Formats: sequence, structure tokens, C-alpha cells
Amino acid sequence: MPGTLAIDLGSSTTVVAWHDGSTPPRLLELAPYGGGNPCVVPSLLWLRQPDHDRPLIGRQVLEADLASVEGPGLCRDFKRRIGAAATGTDPAQTEAPWLTPEQAGALLLQRLWQALPPELEPERLVLTAPIEGYRGYRAWLQEVSRSLPVAELALVDEPTAAAIGAGLPPGARVLVVDLGGGTIDLSLVALEGGEGRAAPIAQLLRFAGRDLERSGQALRCARVIGKAGLAVGGRDIDRWIAAHLCPDRQAGEGGEMGLLQAAERLKWQLSEREEALEIWSPVGAPARELRLTRPALEQLLQQQGLIAQLDHLLESVLAAGRREGLGLERIDAVLPVGGSSRMPLIRHWLEARCPDVPIRAERPVEAVALGALALTPGVRLRDVLARGVSLRCWERRSGCHHWHPLFVPGQSWPTEAPLELVLACSREDQQQLELVLGEPLPEQRAEVLFENGLPVLRARPAGEAAVRPWPGGPAAVVLDPPGRQGVDRLRLRFGIDDQGELQVEVEDLETQARQLLRLGPVR
Repeated sequence: MPGTLAIDLGSSTTVVAWHDGSTPPRLLELAPYGGGNPCVVPSLLWLRQPDHDRPLIGRQVLEADLASVEGPGLCRDFKRRIGAAATGTDPAQTEAPWLTPEQAGALLLQRLWQALPPELEPERLVLTAPIEGYRGYRAWLQEVSRSLPVAELALVDEPTAAAIGAGLPPGARVLVVDLGGGTIDLSLVALEGGEGRAAPIAQLLRFAGRDLERSGQALRCARVIGKAGLAVGGRDIDRWIAAHLCPDRQAGEGGEMGLLQAAERLKWQLSEREEALEIWSPVGAPARELRLTRPALEQLLQQQGLIAQLDHLLESVLAAGRREGLGLERIDAVLPVGGSSRMPLIRHWLEARCPDVPIRAERPVEAVALGALALTPGVRLRDVLARGVSLRCWERRSGCHHWHPLFVPGQSWPTEAPLELVLACSREDQQQLELVLGEPLPEQRAEVLFENGLPVLRARPAGEAAVRPWPGGPAAVVLDPPGRQGVDRLRLRFGIDDQGELQVEVEDLETQARQLLRLGPVR
């Protein structure tokens, strides 16, 4: 039975969906790894030895009661660290896991593929990628998928897939609030389509077994107007609950995973009722009752600064919309996705901050996977810069260097037209010009700090804008013959390509020589 397979890898759960064109799309259980209603696969791995070739996957880890056993063989919460420069270790783990986040994610995807029912013959695989870290995550997905025997590979960003999966029409302007296990991401998305235009489709990366990464294919774009994210998610809420209920627990006492699992169950129960009870059995100690009420949980989240930081993220995203003339009243829907979005506190927060905007919360868990199925391959995401890029220039009047902005936060990429600058030499017989690039730092931003193993949200106060130079040093342009002081010498045309890489075309105004320099990825 040929068809399309979609996999939405999540920090806490992974959703696998199937569509063959003749029946409605459905979620796959993939026993013994997944199950439940809706069918999901817990994003968990357990290895007995570093080179063990028969790991336990998903529900197998839960049924073996190994999700509460500490040790390097347990891999969880790895999605948030895939593609990051520094992976780190989950604060709840006392030892570094045997697998890197990339290895853990690859192993999970490969085992899910092997568990597909034999009657299914995927001719197309659609994968989803988060907005934050999209490029690094996408590169990892492409590498992992090379080992999967599928002729067509497509990729779609999670906010667009979630909006389509929730039944929103092409052309809709959607505020996606994604509260997953490892991150919080808010995105204001304008879907392609509507008013006679073509609907959005996913980015096709492989067709008929051929890699299309460098094919120059012309793709329609779905546009992200604004985005903001924070490296805090449902797993961190579990840690806050655990610390609140067991303040006398000492670090390294043991049973950390079991306590977090009990805290997670309390959190889900309180989404449906006002009070919840769980039993936690610490290692070598009597069992303890853990009781929590919904008002107490909401007060805890307020004290930890979660709502204040959500307000900050929301205002940042809405401000990006206002810059493009898109006020709150012009947003067609608010779309909560991710397991933590089911908490009543989050729903009430959305209703208060986004009055009169419809909230589409019917399918918070499976919307991304179902939306990915609905997106026929062929389109890529037009993303926006979160940080921006500046060039250090010498100002003759003041006699000092200053940072000249090239692309500001909110600039969409790939760029449609180059940004042109003309540079003169600052001294006589100058033999080269250095292109020193920097990243403007936000005047105020949230930081996630760990105090005694617990995530704490802190807001850095606003101050004078600063710029952090790019690592790796400046790019040098040789001048032959040497330049003369105060005479225009180079014309620079800066742009950002469809891989998110900053490049510049350098034209020597004296010799008419040209060269293209690739300067590195932007954020």
C-alpha cells in the first residue's frame, strides 16, 4: 500500500501518521513502541550497554519501569539539543548519556521506520523541524534520512504544519503557541495561499532518489512574520513541581527520574481536575504521597516567572506583526500545540491576552503530524532573523569605528535583493580591507539559569545596545593595487541565501574585479 509517512519528533512524544490517498489520515500505533489515545511514541530510549544493539524504545521503557532509573543508558529530552553547538546533559541525569542527542534521535527514527506495518510502502517521508534551530536540525534530519529507503523526502516547519493540521485555511495568519517538553516557541505565521494564490507545500529535498538540495528549485514560501522562543518546557515544569513537593530532598539522593515521572502525572491530572494525588517510592526510603491542587500549581508557575516570560515572548512576536501592519485584531486564529498547552493556566492566559481571537485547540498533540501529511512537497519556509547582522565600519568624522546594521531582527530570508554598501580606504596605500561582522545583542532578553539543578527564569535589564563579533575573525579583501585614503574602493552586495548563509559579492571599483565570499550562517 503506497502512501506518505509523516514523523513529528517531539521532546516528550513522537507522532507517526500515515496517508494513502484512499482513506483518511491516521496515526500509527507502532506496537510495541507506541499506543494510547491519541497514539504516540514516548521519546525514550534505554540501552543496557553502550554498544547494545537491542535498545528499548518508547513504551517499552515505561513498561519496564526504566524511565525512573538513572544512568547513562537512559536517553530522553534530546530533541532540544539536536543541532545545537553545545549539547550538554539533562540536569536530572547524574551521568552523561552514552548517546549524543543526534545519535539518540537517529536511533529512534530508524527503529520507528523498522516497526512500520509490512503492508505499508512509504513512497514519501515528510519530516518536521522546529523554528528555533531550524537549519541545524534540518541538516541533521537530512543526514539521518539518507539511511531510510524512501524515494521522496520533504520537510516542513512545525508551525505551518500545525496550522494546516488544525484545519486552518491557506492564507490564514496564525499565532502558534508551542509548549513542548523542552522548549516554548511562539510564532506568528502567514500561510501561503488564499485569494487565488497556491496553498503552502513542504520543501522537497529528495525526489526519485535524487538529492535536490542544490537543484535551485523554485519554491513557494510560507512566511514567518515574528518568532520568539525559550529553552524551557514541560520537563522543566515537572522539575518545579518536584522541588515544590519535596523541598527537603537532597541533590544526588536518587530516584530523581521517578519523582519527575510522578510530577508529570500530577500535571496532566490537574489539566482535568482540581486536585491530584500520586505515590512516589524513593530508592531505599518509604513511599511518599504527593498531593497538588490546580491553584497551587498555577501559583507555582507564576512564582517561577513562567507567565511573565510568556508575556515577554508574546509581546516580541506581536511587535513584529505590528511592524508589518498586522495587529492582534487581524490574526485569524491562535493555535496551541504541544502537551503543556493543555494546562488550564495556559488556556486562560491565551484568552486574556488574545481576546476575540479564535483559539483552535482541538488537536494539540497530533496537529503537526497531520498537517505535515497535508502539505504536498514543493515549498520551503521563508524564515526571519532572530538576531541580525552588523558590519564594523570606520567613520571619518568621529575618527572611530561603529557598527553599521546590515540585516536587523525580523528580516526575512532568503533575501530577494542585495543590500549594497560602498567602502573607502581609511589610510594611504591600504593593502586590504577587513570585513568584521557582529551580532547585535537584544536590549532585554530572558535567560534560563540553573540554580541547584532547577531552571530559573531571569530577565536581563535593558541597557545600551551591544554587538558581539562573529567567531572566526574577519574576512579580508586584498587590494591590488593598494588603495588611497578617502577614495571609494569596494562595492559590497550583501545577501542571505536559502541555506541561511550570509554572502557578499565584492566588486573592486578600480580594477572591476569581482569575487563572492561566503561569510557564515546567520541567526
